[in-house]
Amino acid sequence: MTASSSQSAMRSRTVGEIATTLPGATAVFRAFKIDFCCNGDLALDGAARRRGVDLAELEGELAGLSTDARADADPAIMDSGELIDFIQARYHAAHRQTLPELIKLSRKVEAVHRENPQVPAGLADVLQLLENELELHMSKEEATLFPAMRDIAGNDLAAAIGELRHEHDGQGDALRRMESLTDDFTLPEGACRSWQALYAGTARLAEDLMEHIHLENNILFPRFAATESRA
Repeated sequence: MTASSSQSAMRSRTVGEIATTLPGATAVFRAFKIDFCCNGDLALDGAARRRGVDLAELEGELAGLSTDARADADPAIMDSGELIDFIQARYHAAHRQTLPELIKLSRKVEAVHRENPQVPAGLADVLQLLENELELHMSKEEATLFPAMRDIAGNDLAAAIGELRHEHDGQGDALRRMESLTDDFTLPEGACRSWQALYAGTARLAEDLMEHIHLENNILFPRFAATESRA
């Protein structure tokens, strides 16, 4: 396959598929601000146009990725039970641990620096709402959907999966509000240590949540597409 035909093939694939099958692609997408979780069904060229990034540059970064990632570290090849365990241990636990501290830190920064025009006014409220919605979301997964996925016989998962996909869209909206309020987590000159810690923490939260949604939307949920399609 020539370089030209390879690029043509890449740009017609969805970003969700690329993120799932090409090791390192999620880091590239984050760097280019490409939404591979909630909008994973967009083709690469369409996603690049939506974000206003150079398609050739994006393709070049993806083409340079190694495909020799360790298979045992790849969630895409875990069985569903292993993947569910990984999601709960890696992401559910992390969200529950980090969000309360980020909310406190944000309220402190907003109060102490309220006269600074670059203060992320309203960020604490966004984080609080996200925490509330995520806790309900994760609790539903842990109490109903994940157990049903472990024992699929006799369970119709269409409604539950559809509802959770919709909730993922809302979480994606919260991420975009966080990015807007923080100017993509860009610190102002002379930012105090609390402000630095806040932006480092919220940037990590954003990365974790995007990966979390990606694993569910693009890897876990499609495994149950047969039951989902019966709705």
